[in-house]
Amino acid sequence: MEEKYILVNDVGTTGTRAVIFDSRARVVHESYAEIPQIFPRPGWTEQDPLVIYERCLEVTREALRETGIPPSRIAAMGIATQRATSLLWDRHSGEPVYNAITWQDTRMSDACERINRSPMFRALHVLGNIYQRIAVASEGLRRNRLGKLLITAAHFTVTPAQSSAHARWILDNVEGAAAKAASGDLLFGTVDTWLVWKYTGGKVHATDYSNVSATGMYDPFGMRWSPLLLKPFGLPGGLVLPEIRETSGDFGVTEVLGEPVPIRSVVADQQAALFGEACFEPGSVKCTNGTGSFIDMNTGEEPMASIHKLTPLIAWKIGGRTTYMIEGIISSAGSSVQWLRDNLQVIREASESEELARSCSDCGGVYVVPAFTGLTAPYWDPYARGTVIGLTRATTREQVVRATLESIAYQCRDVIEAMEKDSGIKVRGLKADGGASRNDFLLQFLADILDVEVERPEMLEATAVGAAYLAGMAAGIWRYPDDIISTRKVERIFRPSMDPRTRQELYAGWKRAVERARHWA
Repeated sequence: MEEKYILVNDVGTTGTRAVIFDSRARVVHESYAEIPQIFPRPGWTEQDPLVIYERCLEVTREALRETGIPPSRIAAMGIATQRATSLLWDRHSGEPVYNAITWQDTRMSDACERINRSPMFRALHVLGNIYQRIAVASEGLRRNRLGKLLITAAHFTVTPAQSSAHARWILDNVEGAAAKAASGDLLFGTVDTWLVWKYTGGKVHATDYSNVSATGMYDPFGMRWSPLLLKPFGLPGGLVLPEIRETSGDFGVTEVLGEPVPIRSVVADQQAALFGEACFEPGSVKCTNGTGSFIDMNTGEEPMASIHKLTPLIAWKIGGRTTYMIEGIISSAGSSVQWLRDNLQVIREASESEELARSCSDCGGVYVVPAFTGLTAPYWDPYARGTVIGLTRATTREQVVRATLESIAYQCRDVIEAMEKDSGIKVRGLKADGGASRNDFLLQFLADILDVEVERPEMLEATAVGAAYLAGMAAGIWRYPDDIISTRKVERIFRPSMDPRTRQELYAGWKRAVERARHWA
């Protein structure tokens, strides 16, 4: 019997990969191409949708050509994408009316601020805050569906990163767009929706639950497009919204590779990584360490409201069952090491940071708080600024480098402690992926400061492997969850070795350093 393969398009913000996996979830080949960023004005970040598709097609064809695998032996294709990057296109011509506006874009900041100050949103915040203060003392009040909605309302704001803001700007500023939408000729979608539409020749206009939950247009509590979130932006305004399908399922067939290939999964990048790390039990957590760190906890079959302003999202929907998660994002993780390299120039390569950190026994009381653009979860202080504190004449560059790496672990603990309080679940272990997780020092210190085991998988690009699993399940290659658990390979387990007193003292010092970094700007 001929070997069957899974093909994945892993489409990030700066580039796209085509990865081919065999039936044992091993990487057979990987091809990569950059996706250019477009910056028309300060704070505006765009990409050309046609270039995104062309680069995906380019790397996919290259991977098939390099391996000699014919499309007929591709059992299924999966698509994992960056979240909330959005576009509108003409349903007849297939032409985008404007570039895709990415999740990094800030052009709608003023409009979002006006909405957040509107009487309706102020009333929601007041009501939600009153309920939240009462609910802090009662788990029952935090767990019922209405209570979750009110707690979420207490701190909910619209942001320029949301797809609703992107769509509104295009309708208001691109000539003819609003008229096309009013006549039902304009399709809305995130990058995954666009790629499925292009790959299927316009036959399928669909997204999945993981992606739509990150658009700021969908209510994960009520499982519907949210009138509350759409109304302030005047949406849909005639826009044709995509059908929402299960994460592992049928997204049509593409024939652009010469022979038919079924598309059997569409999934958001961080949700794909959570799945790829086999975080299937409530309370299981993964940490993707890249430029930033994305920490995600599986919260089971009920959405979780967060008193600490973590984000409730849909992780995936499979076989009629929805799995939820909460997410905390740390904006400065790998980027803080880049700051050491590019700005301070105390290291030549990011990989040097591990050796330098190991060369000293401690930081000598130095803490680095990398709040270059403020602090995210769980502090949410946009006025915090980067701080290096505890310097003496004896401080060395090695100690500053070590303190910078340690700051990533401290921030992870901040988020995980908030998750534990929100969920009522004690975190027993952590699964770490992403490029920065190659750093042994970082993962060992993470295990020490959290006092849990930290697993590093053989496949650090968990997004691609998660998308492969989801596509392969729909194609009948793997059974969920047993086959995924058995095929996932762990490269190394980092076990805590720090004594409790040292752990407590170090983390207390971090909290003091954070307080000095806050409210600075």
